[in-house]
Amino acid sequence: MSDAHTPQDHPGRHIAIPLLLTLAMLAAFSPMATDLYLPGFPDMVGDLGTDASGVQLTLTTFMLGLSAGQLVWGPLSDRFGRLRPLLLSGLICVIAGALAAAAPSLGLLILARVVQGFTGAGGLVIGRAVVTDLTSGRDTARVMTLMMTVGGIAPILAPFAGSLMIGSIGWRGLLWVLAGIGALSLAAVRLAIRESLPPERRHGASVPLRTAFGQVLRISEYRRQVAVFVSAFGVLMSYIAASPFVYQNIIGLSEIHYGMAFGANAVGMVTTGYAVSHLVHRVGPRRVVLTSVLVQVAATLAFVVLVLTHAPVWTYAVAIFFAIAPMGGILGPTAALVMAQARSSAGTGSALLGTSQHAFGAVVSPLVGLGGAGSALVPAAIMLTCSALALASVLRTAQD
Repeated sequence: MSDAHTPQDHPGRHIAIPLLLTLAMLAAFSPMATDLYLPGFPDMVGDLGTDASGVQLTLTTFMLGLSAGQLVWGPLSDRFGRLRPLLLSGLICVIAGALAAAAPSLGLLILARVVQGFTGAGGLVIGRAVVTDLTSGRDTARVMTLMMTVGGIAPILAPFAGSLMIGSIGWRGLLWVLAGIGALSLAAVRLAIRESLPPERRHGASVPLRTAFGQVLRISEYRRQVAVFVSAFGVLMSYIAASPFVYQNIIGLSEIHYGMAFGANAVGMVTTGYAVSHLVHRVGPRRVVLTSVLVQVAATLAFVVLVLTHAPVWTYAVAIFFAIAPMGGILGPTAALVMAQARSSAGTGSALLGTSQHAFGAVVSPLVGLGGAGSALVPAAIMLTCSALALASVLRTAQD
């Protein structure tokens, strides 16, 4: 069965630049929707008559909708093709974004954000399926890496852009900007994406979702590659959750310098992804992932050792940089290896991957605070644990 094969050097179709940019825009919507309006949180508390936890719910519920939506839109795209679910989810997402911007109360804002996340998941999950439909072998790894690299620019720019715009347009204006980004993405989908799943390859509506998910989960190589992806993503989420405390409370950086350090790490990840997109054709995705994970394990281990030996705190930033930069060589190639195992059910395989990713990130993120705001050891230990799990999963796949 072809789904069980590892991508080799089979010829794949090259994806045009407009299509690649559209897919990257769809992948970037989630971090844009979570990061762009963060500078408006203090103003939202007063305007909506709530507290910080109430405002935080607008972020949490979006993420819950994003996770749940992938389990719906992915299988739907296997049944009805990619384009119609993509357009429908995009249209509803734009409407929900407009309702969120105009919401007169916190309750209505939360409801709109749930719908926005649920439908925004369509672009994220179906985008990976479209890449799987149109490419094969190392071409898939290259395109996945490029897509995530271009999309990875969003979380670098979003908070900074939000802080620049908040003074002139307010938090509602930021939400209107998100609705506009959704509308632009929808227009790009209509212009750049054509149906990539022919009728003869679609699953009939008679196949229950439970059966579709079960067929994918029974592929052992799929499960192992998902474990690599999710574990490495846990390193990234642990870093994101702990970074304000580690950089400001422990290393002693100002808010501005923290932003610069965060941006430097993001640039490292994007630069690695760009380099990997050119290397993966020659060395293959498995070798790229193994090398990247080994670098990450070494860096997170160094982070733990530096904390335990009370090394100068500036060295923590160096270790963190080399722990985060390899993400550019892990996420894209691993996503390609995952999707290669579920090629005949790419939407369903993409849905399970995305939901597992966000669920694990939601579990790991709060753990970094268990040591308190002044502890670097707990975040370092969690990052090391996640990277070690990724390495164990990589080595397990190499033995089979």
